[in-house]
Amino acid sequence: MYKIILLLTIITLNLTSAQTKKKQILLVGTFHYANPGLDVTQVNSFDILSEKSQKELEIMSDKIKKFGPDKIFVEWEFNEQADLDKFYNKNTDSLFKTNKDEIVQLALRTAKKLNHKKLYGMNLYTSFPYDSLLMSMEKANQQDLLKRNNEWKKRNEKDHNERITKSSLQELMLHYNKKETENKNIQWYLEVANRAGNPDDFTGASLVSNWYKRNLYMYSLIQKLTETTDTKIMILVGAGHAALIREFITHDPEFEIVELSTVLK
Repeated sequence: MYKIILLLTIITLNLTSAQTKKKQILLVGTFHYANPGLDVTQVNSFDILSEKSQKELEIMSDKIKKFGPDKIFVEWEFNEQADLDKFYNKNTDSLFKTNKDEIVQLALRTAKKLNHKKLYGMNLYTSFPYDSLLMSMEKANQQDLLKRNNEWKKRNEKDHNERITKSSLQELMLHYNKKETENKNIQWYLEVANRAGNPDDFTGASLVSNWYKRNLYMYSLIQKLTETTDTKIMILVGAGHAALIREFITHDPEFEIVELSTVLK
């Protein structure tokens, strides 16, 4: 009888442990390899197609493969998943030689090595009225804020442009996934954007809320598309998104972050 009770106790403890075990998330924030010029900060391009970078991508993707994510989420429009599925099934050798996007170069490369059937799009675009933000500052005669905004842009452009001339791809990726770097990516929204406009003008706060809304939508999709059988997932997003998604994960009891630095070491 004692043995039966002991066995039942062990089974119960194991079930409880299994139920409370957190899913691991490899959160990868990145600069845009293809540099489409859509961000507020305009930076120089990094030669992602160089032989050196391609070798680094092979090593990085091998290490992520070893981590073993069950799903990989990317910054592709959720409503265009069918297009992503078609894109995923194209000739990958040709894509690696011609397409500079990080979705191809890192996410697709890794997913193919893991024999995944697809990548998961989780982007949902919301408006980002940057020109209206500047107009609100002008209308409110916020010259100091306009100056601060311009200095912020120049500082970030200078930092990135200097880094890409002296850093390897892995060094850049590790830099953009440091917590202090992520925090700087959030800082502009509260230091500059949210202050914009006259007291009765909420253009700045609207821009910031839309940015948070977009990231919450993305995180909602990650939550919904992560199944009970998934134990590990990878999220590849722009570094600005990663800063907020990290914050969401921190307060989500079902997930825990695995740092990129531990996977690439």
